[in-house]
Amino acid sequence: MKTLVVDDDAIVLDSCRRVLEAANFEVCLVASADEALDKMRDADFDLLLVDVKMPGHDGMYLMREARQRWADVPIIVMSGYPTPQTIAEGIQAGAAKFIANPFTPDELLEAIHQVLNEEDRHETNEGVGN
Repeated sequence: MKTLVVDDDAIVLDSCRRVLEAANFEVCLVASADEALDKMRDADFDLLLVDVKMPGHDGMYLMREARQRWADVPIIVMSGYPTPQTIAEGIQAGAAKFIANPFTPDELLEAIHQVLNEEDRHETNEGVGN
């Protein structure tokens, strides 16, 4: 599973890399929304993990752009600012799940499994009756 992690905090990027690689994910790390869009133009990803607050274009911008170009890629929002407004804005921008940062490795993996299981159910239901 090829996963793109987008966060301007090097500690978060390194933590996500360690957790995801230990779970056999292929991981690509970038520090900005613009870098993420460049990577997404060059490679296909199965999952995006996106921080909300970043310099320049923020995570909401990235999610809106990703939804327009790669509508089927699930997105999990990571944020140290889990306000009701931020959560609602993230869901509206296309996030499948929102997790508050800091999070434990188990919380991250559980969120990923929930989103991927939901995607599998969605794809299975789309095929029913065709």
